Amino acid sequence: MKLIEGLRVKTLRVLPDERGRLMEVLRSDDAEFFKKFGQAYITTAYPGAIKAWHYHKKQTDNFACIEGMMKVVLYDNRDGSPTKGLFNEFFAGIHNPILIQVPPFVIHGFKCVSEREAIVINIPTEVYHYDEPDEFRIPPDSPEIPYNWARKDG
Repeated sequence: MKLIEGLRVKTLRVLPDERGRLMEVLRSDDAEFFKKFGQAYITTAYPGAIKAWHYHKKQTDNFACIEGMMKVVLYDNRDGSPTKGLFNEFFAGIHNPILIQVPPFVIHGFKCVSEREAIVINIPTEVYHYDEPDEFRIPPDSPEIPYNWARKDG
């Protein structure tokens, strides 16, 4: 799959043993992925719930689904981008542990596709400013973004 310009994806290594498992998500010595630390937070989605669309002007997101499964969709609507108009879809979570790094201005969202609540950890490069958030929202069914969130059978 051709990736949106600036988007990065890393397969996460899971280390299981008889006690459980360990999975590193982001390391400060990973020069390819680590830019800077803003904060870390967890967000969840219930089965079938869609959390879309949004983008940031300053912030780079680094997120991984650590429980359940999410369909993560990204859309490049940036003027001047060589991948303008391109969508990327990833099924991330317990069956596909990946880190998705989303650059500023790339529109993104996700849908829980597992039978139970899905949990995402995000380690963005900026702190959330409650009085002036760097978060710009677009409704999931906006005609501005030609994407259908319905399940694709067949």
